[in-house]
Amino acid sequence: MTTPSISPYVKDGVELDQIIVQGIRVTGFHGVYTPEKESGQLFLADVVAHVSTQSAATKDDLGRTVNYSDIADRAAEVLGGDPNDLLETVAEHIARAILEMEGVHCVDVVVHKPQAPLHVEFRDVMVKIRRDLRSGTLWADKRIGSSAGMPGDPFAPRVHSENPADNPPLQPVVAYLALGGNIGDVDTTFREALWELHKIPGIMVQRASSLFKTTPVGGPEQDDFLNAVVEIMTALAPRELLAACQGVEVLHGRERHEENGPRTLDLDIVAYGDLTIDADDLVVPHPRATSRAFVLKPWATVAPNYEIPGAGRVGDLADAIGDEGVQLVQERWPQQDAAPAQP
Repeated sequence: MTTPSISPYVKDGVELDQIIVQGIRVTGFHGVYTPEKESGQLFLADVVAHVSTQSAATKDDLGRTVNYSDIADRAAEVLGGDPNDLLETVAEHIARAILEMEGVHCVDVVVHKPQAPLHVEFRDVMVKIRRDLRSGTLWADKRIGSSAGMPGDPFAPRVHSENPADNPPLQPVVAYLALGGNIGDVDTTFREALWELHKIPGIMVQRASSLFKTTPVGGPEQDDFLNAVVEIMTALAPRELLAACQGVEVLHGRERHEENGPRTLDLDIVAYGDLTIDADDLVVPHPRATSRAFVLKPWATVAPNYEIPGAGRVGDLADAIGDEGVQLVQERWPQQDAAPAQP
């Protein structure tokens, strides 16, 4: 039995890896005809989960990847579960079950029905679908940091949406991103992240703030954080920008096993022009930016006169919040007033 070839899935310019489980075999009771639902027949499924395996491979740690045994179990549960009339429905339910797994950004599902009641000799009947977090209606459920959202197809026609988070600006706008991390060589991670952001179509890194060290607030006992803020010009819609940030986080092995826990890289949108968004999956300006010294202090070194919608000038807010727990590490980092150099 042959599975159709699976094309790569590209997320924010990065081709993701594939975990493939083929030939999952279960007796099921799916079909339009009554005998199919009464007697059952053989169904098979092939599943391709599109993930990033870099962190798991580096650490040789199963907990950092998607377990193919779990993929097989979820697919088999659907194949052998409640009967459906259509193979399309079975495939959709399998896709949904796999997309709910942490770390899966897209899934390809092929459902085979080799014993289908056809009137001619045949080898196989199959339905093949691809679903990602957005098409699977899960993107708002898989929240990352303060917000979530998956990118739209950059080649799709631009259609105005009633939701401002989905609309690209008429002209590029200034936005600010906060960087944080406390695992590994964070300074190097930040520099690489700036270059990776700069390479994404629709993003131009303008300036980077001074670099600060911050005592962790909340969460488990952990190392101090490094923090910075970067000013960009972007032609991306807010959710597209968020998705680009998440893609860079994935490249650097960002994981979210524990709230307020240690991390390799955190990229948050703290402001997007003068736009305000208050949705379940995206809040701009960042709802906690004005109460965090580790955001305001570096932000004030790059844009002290920026007016945060509804809050006031960054410089004034930074002065008012004080310096407790925040320490300047490098004033001119990595090179202010210039696009980042390629690492």
